[in-house]
Amino acid sequence: MGFARTCSVALVGVEGVLVEVQADLEPGVPGFTLVGLPDKSLSESRDRVRAALVNSGVQWPQKKLTVGLSPASVPKGGSGFDIAVACAVLGAAERIDPRQLTELMMIGELGLDGRVRPVRGVLPAVLAAADAGYRQVVVPEQTASEAALVPGVAVLGVRSLRQLIALLSDEPPPDEEPAPTPEGASDLALAGLAVPGGGHAALLPAASRPPDLAEVAGQHAARRALEVAAAGRHHLFLKGPPGAGKTMLAERLPGLLPPLTPEESLEATAVHSVAGVLPPGQPLVSRPPYCAPHHSASMASLIGGGTGLPRPGAVSLAHHGVLFLDEAAECGARVLDALRQPLESGQVIVARANGMLRLPARLLLVLAANPCPCGRHGTTAGECECRPASVRRYRARLSGPLLDRVDLRVSVEPVSRSELLAGARAAESTEAVAARVASARERAAARLTGTPWRTNSEVPGHELRTRWPLPAGALTDAEDDMERGFLTARGLDRVLRVAWTLADLAGRDRPERRDVAAALELRTGISRGTPAGGRR
Repeated sequence: MGFARTCSVALVGVEGVLVEVQADLEPGVPGFTLVGLPDKSLSESRDRVRAALVNSGVQWPQKKLTVGLSPASVPKGGSGFDIAVACAVLGAAERIDPRQLTELMMIGELGLDGRVRPVRGVLPAVLAAADAGYRQVVVPEQTASEAALVPGVAVLGVRSLRQLIALLSDEPPPDEEPAPTPEGASDLALAGLAVPGGGHAALLPAASRPPDLAEVAGQHAARRALEVAAAGRHHLFLKGPPGAGKTMLAERLPGLLPPLTPEESLEATAVHSVAGVLPPGQPLVSRPPYCAPHHSASMASLIGGGTGLPRPGAVSLAHHGVLFLDEAAECGARVLDALRQPLESGQVIVARANGMLRLPARLLLVLAANPCPCGRHGTTAGECECRPASVRRYRARLSGPLLDRVDLRVSVEPVSRSELLAGARAAESTEAVAARVASARERAAARLTGTPWRTNSEVPGHELRTRWPLPAGALTDAEDDMERGFLTARGLDRVLRVAWTLADLAGRDRPERRDVAAALELRTGISRGTPAGGRR
């Protein structure tokens, strides 16, 4: 009788669960049994492992073979267990020393020829192994750079099962040529890293020159709101006629955000790796992501879902970045209202029959909508053809509870001829505005040192009112609006957060009454006689 064990990882959303892979060989009728709640793709690993071992020059043991995946109560799926299963079988057959396997964590799919193919979710899997105390991991060669992002873990990237067997047996590893690929064709081994329709089109494509805010003509109020949104990570609603520049403004918002911290980069990269949208050759997401799904997106694609345990949706792909919903009034009402909880908590908790999981969703939401179905209501671009009832129904698609969670609401007016012809001569560049945003973020971070929050939008209103009280009379205008029913308690807290961001941008230690008035104007659209930002 032979027995061996090694370790792999099962992904539940973007969190990893350590799985012990055990192999047991006993005399009896030759057979291969795999237990431990495997799904269809994992059950098929029996045939992949057998063919890979035989084609790697290893004799298949003619005994009764049982492979167990523990804990058995956790559902397991995917082809990433292949390497661990193969090595456990080799250890049980005493082809390699079983003691060499106990301290290794292995992830990777096996081809029938014994080549190791990459799989999605390597980064969160290695993070889970590191948290559990593992310091050596075996991954496919193509994903070794992704696994190496986890500090304190030695990564062994292998190209084939033959190489891995030689390394575990202290033998010289054979030279393995890459799989033949037709000239001009993409590497077929990388196909497992991407999910068809997984959201590549929804992500802002990488470009040598990112969009510059100087390209946006006019729109001074909207540009200022964009700066405030970036400085405090406040949600933004842009309302205006078609062609006014709402999409242009939203696409330039990620360029105003500071680069991700190392912790934020790992979190964002883990989500993109699991979702299958991590660009090949770019193992780390270092800039805030930008996700702009079509307005026909389903709730599962936006919030997260799918058969069995859910996969990350657009709100998770935009984690630590920007989620832009253009034509928001055309989105389904249930889909939009599903955003309410993630906007408050910064995470999505999805319950399914097979289990419950948490997906990160701390994002900056930008909504854009026309004033009416024809887009000309209240503008000088032509007479509106919509009936009053149609305008009311159209605007009611954005529910009050959702808009109550949006801090900044700005009307984007059509650009005048003079502003359009002036072009970039009168407009600030992304670099200039981003410098002010970075300075404001630094002021907020210094003030929030020692707390679990990093931006003004994350601080609870109770903490702002008690730990950092405002001068006497600063909240008079906001209190009056709340007394009249124009502001909810949540709305008052959000006005207070925006006021702190305006003070940070202006370099003040505490918000003044003019900052609160400017925050109210940005939220309600009603002029208070004070320029946005509190500048005189």
